[in-house]
Amino acid sequence: GSIFYHGHKIVTDENTGEFKKDEAERLINVQEEISDKTGIPCMLDVVGSTDNALRRFIRFVSEQTDAPFLVDSPSVEARIAGIRYAKEIGLEKKIIYNSLIPESKPEEFEAIKETGLDSAILLAYSGGSLRSADRVKAVKGLLPKAEEAGVTKPIIDTFVLDLLSLSTACKTMIELKKEVGLPCGCGAHNAIATWRIKERLGQQSVLPCKIAVNVTPISLGADFILYGPIEECIHVFPSVMAINTSYKFLNRMKDQLEI
Repeated sequence: GSIFYHGHKIVTDENTGEFKKDEAERLINVQEEISDKTGIPCMLDVVGSTDNALRRFIRFVSEQTDAPFLVDSPSVEARIAGIRYAKEIGLEKKIIYNSLIPESKPEEFEAIKETGLDSAILLAYSGGSLRSADRVKAVKGLLPKAEEAGVTKPIIDTFVLDLLSLSTACKTMIELKKEVGLPCGCGAHNAIATWRIKERLGQQSVLPCKIAVNVTPISLGADFILYGPIEECIHVFPSVMAINTSYKFLNRMKDQLEI
């Protein structure tokens, strides 16, 4: 679940990183509680707009949870500053860089190597192409560069830009899991974030659509989903649990489903 994202109501100043600590702590606890109840592991996607903000968020989150978390920012400079700060306070094995793309700058790979990070999200970005073959090719080209930077635990995000690209992302995920055998998933919530569903069908239609897009990749074998705002955890975790419970029965019966 994402926290401190752009527009998040608990953030009072995105530049300095001022935020409502009590509310942030409550949200983290809610996600961890429902994670424990459903048996589904959780992470946080810690988003910051600036160097200073991301440092503050990283420090706070590291004091609130033992779970690993993503270091995320629209700014390359802020992401690099964030992982360097994480290294300073001994968190380099707890964080995941979010994210690398084929066009990532050399300084990103250098910073990952110098800080000793071993995990990063590799985004299957292929210049806007919706073809799964192009996305697979993009990831295969990115993997050696990430490995050279010391990334031994890559996580592949097959890139959901909008509702139309969700199906391509899922197909890419299935193909990559077969070909490279690495953990794959996607930010499925982007499918709804850019879709004007509320205007077309009303507010009541938004929640079921959010749940639908998030469980779609899970049903097709995703190892993770970036489900969007942390507030959505109360809806997403039970939905994923339902899928997992059903599939566990197949496993118990030794009646495997191949995708």
